[in-house]
This record gives sequence, C-alpha cells and structure tokens, in this order.
Amino acid sequence: MKDPIEVELASLRAKPGRRVRLERCPTRTAPLYASKKDAKERLESGAHELAKLQERLYAHNRYALLLIFQAMDSAGKDGAIRHVMSGVNPQGCQVFSFKHPSAEELDHDFLWRTQRALPERGRIGIFNRSYYEEVLIVRVQPQILRAQNLPESTLRSKRFWEERYRSIVDSEEHLARNGTRIVKFFLHISREEQRQRLLARIDDPEKNWKFSGADLEQRRAWDDYMDAYERCIAATSTASAPWYIIPADDKWNARLSISSVVRQTLRELELDFPRAGAERLAELAEYRRQLESESI
Repeated sequence: MKDPIEVELASLRAKPGRRVRLERCPTRTAPLYASKKDAKERLESGAHELAKLQERLYAHNRYALLLIFQAMDSAGKDGAIRHVMSGVNPQGCQVFSFKHPSAEELDHDFLWRTQRALPERGRIGIFNRSYYEEVLIVRVQPQILRAQNLPESTLRSKRFWEERYRSIVDSEEHLARNGTRIVKFFLHISREEQRQRLLARIDDPEKNWKFSGADLEQRRAWDDYMDAYERCIAATSTASAPWYIIPADDKWNARLSISSVVRQTLRELELDFPRAGAERLAELAEYRRQLESESI
C-alpha cells in the first residue's frame, strides 16, 4: 500500500506543457499528520532515511541532486530546508542563497552565477532562490534588465521571455544527461496566510529583523507575481526537472511533502555502494592480516 503522502505528491507535480492556474491549486490540504508531535517524528524518520540515501549517493558517485526552492516571501523556504535536511551530512550538502547580483555576475549571462554553485557528483545542492528569479522578479520588474548590459536586439526581442525559458530548459536537460537530478519546489502560500505571517514578524521582537518594506511592495504586485509563476512553471516543468506546487499554508504539511519528494527522487536512482572486485578483496584481506598480527 502506498504512503498517502506519495499519493498526494502525484497531484502536486506540474505536468510538462500544461497551463498552470495557481488559483485552482490548493494552498492548504488535509493534514498528513495526526499531531505536531507526529509531524516531527515523521520528519525525523524521513531525515534518517535521507541521511542513508545521501551516503549512498556519495559512495555511488554517479549522480548529483539539485533542489530548487522558489516562493513568495514568508512561504517557509528556510524552515523547510532546515527541517527536511537536518539529518544530512553537511559535507554532502550545500545551500546557496541568491540575492541581488554583484557587478561581476552582471557582466555574465544570467545562468553563470548559479552554474558556479552546482553540486558535484555524490552531493546534494540546494538553491534558496535561483536563476528562476530572472523570469520571476525580473519579469515583474523589467527595469532590472537595464543593469544586465544586454544587447539592444536581445531586449527588443518579442520572444525574450520564451528564449529565457528555453535557455533554462536546455541547461537543465544538459545537467540531467550528465547525472544531475533536478527537483523544483514552488511553495504556494495564500495571500491571507502571508499577511498573517508578516504581521507575526512585526509583533515578535525576535522576528522583526525578517521584515522588510520590500515585502509590502511585493504584495502589491501579487497578481503579477502569480502570473509570472504560472508562465514559468508551465514553460519549465519537464520530465527530467519537474516542478512541484507545494501547498504551504500548513508548514508541517509542506515539509513532509518536500521530504517525501526528495527521498523518492533518490530512491529512483537505485544507488548502490561500490562492490569490491577480486583484486580489492585480496588487498583488504592483506590489510586484515596485518591488523590482526599487530601485538597489543
């Protein structure tokens, strides 16, 4: 019998080439846990399995896993990453956050700065925001493009955004062919839930630092952002690099769903520890003989 979470995940995966209507996608679903204690225990169990899978990934050394997180502010990306990846060996996992590009980064193509941070084989890489900002925030605020020193012919192209989507898809397909599995999460939060979380940041002195006036500016453009996400997800969700639209009003549900997707993805790779050949076994037998012959 399938885990109910795995059944739920099939409906959260954006189908390639299909139009996306976020207003029809739930931001909250029935709890996948009986209590907060149960949710924590399930996450701990998932983290334990994930740690074992990551060890196999590292030993197998044929694949890398790239997890991409995108969302509106306060949707819970940081908490999801922290809870889901809590049991993974830090040596096998790296988290990168991409904010405003530097002058050096602006002098390169829009994929350059993230390509430098791609995970090596055997490792898990996490992008907290990513190159997708270039078809999300930049689409909502196109004036940002002027700082990128692009050729005028590129900026004037009527297919500018479609060409950016194509660049992203081609890059992800190249990575997939070379062993990097990519999974992308859009944490789908409702506007009202975001409002409540932003108010909580203002009311809690320990969370004041998280609040920025830019959060309100983003809220004013909510419909524009939803449109940008819909177009982006529809254009870039592929069989080799799928998008999952994760209901995020319930943080524990979101974390459990993400944990299940990550573990499911690694299981499908059929990872194995390297098997020792005859020469290696003979070598190990000699090492054993030397250790056993030592006097204590």
